[in-house]
Amino acid sequence: MLTVIPIPAFQDNYIWLLRQDASDKVAIVDPGDAQPVIEYLERENLHLVAILVTHHHHDHTGGIETLVKRYAPRVIGPDNAAIPAVEEVVGDDDECRVQGRRFEVLAVPGHTLDHIAFYAPGTPGLLFCGDVMFSAGCGRLFEGEPEQMQRSLERLAALPDDTMVFAGHEYTLANLRFSQAAEPDNPTRDAYLEECEKARRLERPTLPTNIGSERQINPFLRIDQPGLLKAVAEQGNADDASSAFATLRAWKDRF
Repeated sequence: MLTVIPIPAFQDNYIWLLRQDASDKVAIVDPGDAQPVIEYLERENLHLVAILVTHHHHDHTGGIETLVKRYAPRVIGPDNAAIPAVEEVVGDDDECRVQGRRFEVLAVPGHTLDHIAFYAPGTPGLLFCGDVMFSAGCGRLFEGEPEQMQRSLERLAALPDDTMVFAGHEYTLANLRFSQAAEPDNPTRDAYLEECEKARRLERPTLPTNIGSERQINPFLRIDQPGLLKAVAEQGNADDASSAFATLRAWKDRF
């Protein structure tokens, strides 16, 4: 059985640690900072054997070189020279095996052009999506176009409902408050907000979420909903799905 453990970093990042059964060999996803990883590994007497990287931003890659020097793990990531120490370059439809699970690589540009996600099919499936999909939100468009992000999100949203979503940041409460403005009449979202507020008061992560839940509460996956479209049209162009998505993302940027 694969256990996934969040290691908090910076103000709101999560570095995800993957451990198979009681093995002392583990993998991590997107280590922006080496120190919290080292502290966890040393405290639990674990050895790092693999690093998965979703994209090149420093808050997801800044700890790689230190961890490679200390533990010599394999590093698996996209084809981008800005990411240090990648020895296994992967892209769309590639596969890799980590911690006893087969991971499919999905190209999901939008936040960055090199962005990939790692998906392990199963019951449930596991999705490590970096900064493409958040709970109730999506990443900013630093390099890609709205159409790219929309296609990437649609690809992730097509995964099975029970797929567990391990995003890169604890942005859930802010995203849900934007969702209230974008889609005022969504009781499922309101109930989810109450659950997440309680979790954060207890200093618990709101992640992982799952694909089925995101389809019900994430405005970026609900661009076809009449109530949401009405609110988006008041902010700008909503003549078609692509324009509505671009307007929604721009609205979120200034919210």
